[in-house]
Amino acid sequence: MADASYDAILVGGGHHATIIACYLQKAGLKTAVFERQHEIGGGACGEDLPLPGFIQNPCAHWTRFWAHPAYKDFNLKDYGLKYVFPEQNEGIIWDDGTAFVGYSCLRVDPETGKEYFSQLHFDKTYNEIAKFSQRDAETYADLYKKYETKWRAAFREYRYSPPTPYGTPDALERLLLDPDSGIEPVHQFMSSKQLAYDLFESDELRTLFMRGLNTSTGCFPDDVPGLYGFIHSLALVLSWECSSIVIGGTHTITHALQRAFTEMGGHFFVHHEVNNVIVQNGKAVGVKLVNGAEIKANKFVVSDLGVPQTMFRLLGESYLTPKQAHRVRNIDYDRSQVWWGNVALHELPKYTASQVNPDVGEQPRLYFGPKDPDYLATKYKAEIYTQGFASRPIFTTAPDSIWDPTRAPAGKHTIVIEDFAPPHRFFSEREWLRKKKEFVDNLFKHWVKYAPNMTKDNLIDAFITTPYDVLNRHPDMKEGGWVMGSMYASQNGRYRPTPEFSNYKTPVQNLYICSANLHSGGGIGRGSSYNAYKVIAEEHGLPRFWEQRAF
Repeated sequence: MADASYDAILVGGGHHATIIACYLQKAGLKTAVFERQHEIGGGACGEDLPLPGFIQNPCAHWTRFWAHPAYKDFNLKDYGLKYVFPEQNEGIIWDDGTAFVGYSCLRVDPETGKEYFSQLHFDKTYNEIAKFSQRDAETYADLYKKYETKWRAAFREYRYSPPTPYGTPDALERLLLDPDSGIEPVHQFMSSKQLAYDLFESDELRTLFMRGLNTSTGCFPDDVPGLYGFIHSLALVLSWECSSIVIGGTHTITHALQRAFTEMGGHFFVHHEVNNVIVQNGKAVGVKLVNGAEIKANKFVVSDLGVPQTMFRLLGESYLTPKQAHRVRNIDYDRSQVWWGNVALHELPKYTASQVNPDVGEQPRLYFGPKDPDYLATKYKAEIYTQGFASRPIFTTAPDSIWDPTRAPAGKHTIVIEDFAPPHRFFSEREWLRKKKEFVDNLFKHWVKYAPNMTKDNLIDAFITTPYDVLNRHPDMKEGGWVMGSMYASQNGRYRPTPEFSNYKTPVQNLYICSANLHSGGGIGRGSSYNAYKVIAEEHGLPRFWEQRAF
């Protein structure tokens, strides 16, 4: 393209770029997005896999974008973004034939988007837990009251607010100062295993909580997730929050944001890779594309790339102090690697555990594996890191085609499969290719124990991605992990990804960062771009859209 100028330039067209671009355009700024790939959206993508007619989400799958402020701010439902809300949420089948089904007690009206409490679903989940522990059932009920009255609002404020300076309690830290909140100071330092054992007495909930936290944050049982990961995971594991299925797959989120952006007058350019940010007198004034074109930024530049790419490639290490550069190089990326993909099936699994509860199998997030919290806490990660697979895997499945018929041809089904994997560097390219084939064999070897019809005869095809594949597609997902930087407590909030760069700013004036490498971390619908807009709005006098709500 020829040289041009815009008020705001977005470097990279990932998920967070599509969000903040809408806010900047709505604020009256002439905004442009420049993306190196053939489409925008980053991890909010979908493809015809493993075969034409089947839709796969090759990166992000479990999305709750209907709860993000942008969903209402830009009327995304009118742009085709629609959700359905199954009655069940999370469930697990154990190797002894027993099972747990969680029923979402916070329901959502799909037409109005209004939430309401379901006593029926609350009681169902309570009774499910009481089957194996009356104490844990009472814990479920007591903690829900705390969640409803104190935790939920604090969690939402935390997610959609920039981090506070050290010494100023954030929304979650304020809960520690409230003796009635149910959260104690020690909880922020506990590992996932310690939290599971502190809260629950049953093997059932201890196993489910540790594995669920693994899925939601990437943290293994010996990691410290912090209050953010703790509350987020607990609300899903105990099915307080409502599950949701986006019609058409995750890329529908990108399509809706893109339509809203362009209808407001925004511009996006694919196959336009930015080479570097242009800096004059300590200020970002534009970008230079790989093809040599220079694009002027009248106001500012926002990077949707990770901190390492932004600092070292777009900007240059000379703008960083030695300590800053050292810490950026030492951001940890060793969590959240997964074996991930879709299997196309002739028929849905017929789980033997449905004889105990006929609802088994209709959970948007269903696990199956050993009822052994000690194995999960001590051997699960060790085997994954040394062998590539756990000897007793705990697979996650998501049969979205039950609720969304667009995902598969009539009469057929598609199910997302997940289990955890080691970082990219642990194996060579050849080893990853070999293990990818082994993964499908291993999956069906274990699946058939829980659902006798899950033999290879039921398989039409499978498409599995590895950490090797993830890194090739997304350079900022270092080591092939989906959260763009491990979400330990030491890399969350005001420490994400480092204390020096947790405020969405860079050493250069008018150059900002909005990616998931910053607070509030990886996943669709998190607050990184929304919070970056807040920082930019404060510095440039832009409309304070968030004042129309409580966050």
